[in-house]
Amino acid sequence: MRLVLASTSPYRRELLARLGVAFEVALPGVDETALPGESPAQTALRLSVLKAKAVPGDVVIGSDQVAALEGQILGKPGNHATAVKQLRAASGKTVEFHTAVSVRSHAMDSRIVPCRVTFRPLSDEAIEAYLQKEKPYDCAGSAKAEGLGIALIARMETDDPTSLIGLPLIALTEMLQKAGIRIP
Repeated sequence: MRLVLASTSPYRRELLARLGVAFEVALPGVDETALPGESPAQTALRLSVLKAKAVPGDVVIGSDQVAALEGQILGKPGNHATAVKQLRAASGKTVEFHTAVSVRSHAMDSRIVPCRVTFRPLSDEAIEAYLQKEKPYDCAGSAKAEGLGIALIARMETDDPTSLIGLPLIALTEMLQKAGIRIP
C-alpha cells in the first residue's frame, strides 16, 4: 500500500519516520486560513481532513496544529519580532495546542489530540536566547519543544507528547493499523 504524508513539515516527517514504515511526502496545497466563527480545534480538524483528501495515495495522512492563547490563535510566527510577541504573551500562561490527524483510506478517520502547555515566566533575555538558538519561526506559537523550547515549559497536559510537535503518534499508530498499515 502506498502511504503518503500530506505535509512538507520536517517535524511531521521525522515523527512519522519513527514508526518505521515506508512513506512518501506530498504538498497538500491547502489554504490554512481559519473560517469565521471556527474554534481553533475545529480549524485544525477541518484542515487535517482537507490535507488527507488533497493528495493521491492508498493511505494518506493529513495533520494540522492550531495553537491558541486565551482563545486567540497563535500562528507560525514567520519572523523574530512576531515570535518575541508570542512568547511574551505566553509567559506564565497556558497555551492550548490543538493537533488534528486524519487518515484517509477506504474511509476517513480523524482525531484531535490536545496539549495544554503552561509556560514558565519568561524574561526577555530567555526569550532572546531561545530564539537565537532555535529560530522556531515555522512552529505554531513559537514553541519548539523537541529542542531548547522544552526549557520554556513548566508543564504539559496531553495523552500524547508527540502531539505538541505536530503529529500525535499514539493515535496515528492505531489509525494506521486500522487502515491496514503494519507498524513494526
